[in-house]
Amino acid sequence: MRTPLRPSHPLSRRGLLSGALSSAALLAGGGVLAGCGTKGAQQTETGCVSEDLSGTEKVLNFSNWPQYMDVDEADESKRPTLDAFQSSTGIKVTYTEDVNDNNEFFGKVQNQLAGCQATGRDIMVLTDWMAARMIRLGWVQKLDPAKIPNVQANLLPSLRNRSFDPENRIAIPWQSGLAGLAYNGKVAKEIRTVDELLTRPDLKGKVTALSEMRDTMGLLLQSNGHDPANFTAAQFDDALAKLKRAVDSGQIRRFTGNDYAPELAKGDIAACVAWSGDVIQLSAEDDKIQFVTPDSGVMLYSDNMLVPNKATHKGNAEALMNYYFEPKVAAQLAAYVNYICPVQGAKAEMEKIDPELAANPLIFPDEAMLSKSKVFMALTEEQERSYESKFQQVIGA
Repeated sequence: MRTPLRPSHPLSRRGLLSGALSSAALLAGGGVLAGCGTKGAQQTETGCVSEDLSGTEKVLNFSNWPQYMDVDEADESKRPTLDAFQSSTGIKVTYTEDVNDNNEFFGKVQNQLAGCQATGRDIMVLTDWMAARMIRLGWVQKLDPAKIPNVQANLLPSLRNRSFDPENRIAIPWQSGLAGLAYNGKVAKEIRTVDELLTRPDLKGKVTALSEMRDTMGLLLQSNGHDPANFTAAQFDDALAKLKRAVDSGQIRRFTGNDYAPELAKGDIAACVAWSGDVIQLSAEDDKIQFVTPDSGVMLYSDNMLVPNKATHKGNAEALMNYYFEPKVAAQLAAYVNYICPVQGAKAEMEKIDPELAANPLIFPDEAMLSKSKVFMALTEEQERSYESKFQQVIGA
């Protein structure tokens, strides 16, 4: 069994999306999103013009999530791939791990971006749904495809032409992951479908689902034969009714962030809706814990690099994005963080580093798995409010 390359993440990228700062709670309570629809919040490319000083200023300010960059095990002050980028380009990168929650980060930058002011950041890494909101508000700069040729050539087909970035020139995936099912083989038989999870008698009261609406509802939409990337309000309501029946019957014990992971490891819960990054960590310690791609499909999500309005080093940001889409560099990063690598060609490079990781379908999914994956539909502000509110009522948040 492979020894983990570093301690397990205390929180996964997705686990940080839920809890007290869930978007629904903020939407319902009129928190940081209150300004989304107010006059002056929306920006346009012509109305909020950014100047690029990359030609004369070789600096870059990069905001990312904690533990999302490779680190030298012998000297944790060193970040091998990032250090190599700085050496090869002469661009000095100020790397800050200050994205701890999508909504919390939105609150940090909302006033500046709504007012067409600089945030002090040239790259920020945000999850699909928040990236979609930022794009909808006009708060993000478009990239020059000619300056990111590696992205154009090597981005996985499953991550191209997403509904919130159809031209692949605003949100560039940093790492990706899957939402599917998981079970502990010590306390449960294999599960293959969402319907099994929600109705099988031997699992009653031993099941959890995610409080992240897009993942749980995306899987239920798929289980009903509908497309999470393109669905109607009626289809959403049908899937929600299925979820409510499972809640009312006592099949689902509770809804979680990634705090389901220790319960699954102990066998306190038998099966759950889960994130692939967490299950990689658990299965490295216990191979009885398995991630399952439901027969109806899985949800694919990404954390994306964005260049906010008024950032003055877009060219330097494009250079870094292009660098991390070199397969060799992408493999080095993936070997440390263990999420889905969004770069074609990185698997062959990973085989030189760690053949076992290269064979892991939760880091390098095969075409069969990717063909069953969907990215949740980009929502309008009105849809986001409506769907989140309905979902929160069912899960009791």
